[in-house]
Amino acid sequence: MIVRQLVATYVLLVALAIGGFTIPVAVTLTGQLRSDTESAVRREAETGARLLAVDDDPSRQALDSLVDAFERETPGRMDVLLAGGRPAGPRPMPVASDDAAFSAALAGREWQRWGHAVALDAEGLVLAVPAQAENGEVVGAVRISYPAAPVDTRIREIWLFRAALAVAVLIVAALLGSLLARRLTRPLRELNEMASVLRDGDLTARAKESGPAEVRTLARTLNTATETIDALIRSQRAFVADASHQLRTPLTALRLALDNIADGTDDPTTREDVERATAEVVRMTRLVNGLLALAKAQAQVAPVARVPVNRVVAERFEIWRAVADDRTVELRLDAPASDVFALATPGHLEQMLDNVLSNALDFSPGEGVVTVSVHRQDSQVVITVLDDGPGLSPAQRERAFDRFWRGPAGQGRSGFGLGLAIVKQLVVDNGGTVDLAAAPSGGAAVRITLRAA
Repeated sequence: MIVRQLVATYVLLVALAIGGFTIPVAVTLTGQLRSDTESAVRREAETGARLLAVDDDPSRQALDSLVDAFERETPGRMDVLLAGGRPAGPRPMPVASDDAAFSAALAGREWQRWGHAVALDAEGLVLAVPAQAENGEVVGAVRISYPAAPVDTRIREIWLFRAALAVAVLIVAALLGSLLARRLTRPLRELNEMASVLRDGDLTARAKESGPAEVRTLARTLNTATETIDALIRSQRAFVADASHQLRTPLTALRLALDNIADGTDDPTTREDVERATAEVVRMTRLVNGLLALAKAQAQVAPVARVPVNRVVAERFEIWRAVADDRTVELRLDAPASDVFALATPGHLEQMLDNVLSNALDFSPGEGVVTVSVHRQDSQVVITVLDDGPGLSPAQRERAFDRFWRGPAGQGRSGFGLGLAIVKQLVVDNGGTVDLAAAPSGGAAVRITLRAA
C-alpha cells in the first residue's frame, strides 16, 4: 500500500509539473500559429490591394497571377471587387460580394474574423483590406477566405504530440517511482516480514538494521523488544516447569500419607475424615493440573506449521470414541474428502479439540450426537463442534471463556471451568478466534477459526 501511495504521489507531482509547463507552451504555440496564419494572409491581401489600386494592364495581370498562384498553392481563396460592387476586369464576380467583409473594406476599414467563410462554405479566417489610390480614394477591396482545417490539424498535432510526450514521461516516472519507492520501503518490508515471523511464534527472528536512520532505530528497538519478550517467555516457562514439580510432589506425598493413615486405623470416624481429606487432595491435584495446563498454554510460543485438520479430528475421535460409547453418544465428522490445512502450533489443535470434545461429551445426553464440521472459508479454516446438551443463554455464552466460570448445567460435575479458557488462549496464540453460539438442536456450538495454510 505504501509503495502505491509513494508512486501515486510521485506521478502526481510529475503530472502537475508537466501540466504547468506543457499547457502554457501549447496554448502559446496555438496562438502563435493562428497569428502567423493571419499575418501571412494579410500580406497576400495587402499585396493584392496595392496591385488593384493601380489602374493599368501590367498591374491587373500581376493581380491575376497573384490570385491564381495563391489559390493554387494554398487551400484559401482570394476575391477581388471594385468600388460600386463591380468585378475587377476579367475576374468573375466574387461569391457573396455583399457580405460584411467586402462592405467594411469598401468603406475603408480592414475586416478580420474567424468563423464561417461564405466563399468556402466552411469554417475559417475571412480577411478583407481596402485598395486605396494615391489620393486616398477606395477603388476596390481584396478578400481572402482561408480555411481553418489546416490550422486546426496543426494545432491538434501540437496537442497530441505534447500529450503523447506527457504520457511517455508519466510512464517513465511511474517506473522510476516504483523502483525508488521499493528501494525506500525495502527496510519496512523486512521489518514486516520479521514481525510476521515473530507473530507466528519464532522469537529468534531479528530485523536487519538497514535503511534510513529512523528505520534503523525502529529495527533496533524491535530487536531489543523481541529479546526482552523471549527472556520473559523463557522465565515463565521455567516457572511453570518448577511449579509443576514443586506442587505435585507435596500433593502426592500428602495423599500417600492419608492412604497410610486410612490403612492403619479401624476407627470409622477417622477413616471417614481421611477419605474426605483424600478427596480434597485429589480435587486440589486436578485443580493444580488445570492451572498448570493454562499456564503452559499462556507461556508457550512456538512457530506455526501446516496442520491437516481432517486427520487431527479423526485421530481425536479415535481417542474419545471409548468415552462416547460409554455414554452412548455418537461422534460425527462433517468435512470435505480432501485434507484441509490450517496454520497452528503442533499439538495445539489436539489440545483445543480435547477440551471442547470433553465438554461436549459431558453435557450431551444419552443417545445424543456430537458433530465436528470442518470447512474452509476464504483464507480461514472453520472448525465447529455441536452438541445436544442444554446449551447456554447469551449472557452465559459471554462468560463461558472466563477462568473458573461454570454454567448452571456444570454445577456438581467434575472440572473447574478452565477448559474453554485454555481453548481460547491456544486459539489466540495461533492467530485465530473462538466463539460460542446456539446449536440447531438447542445445545452449544463452539466455532474455532484458524488461518488457512
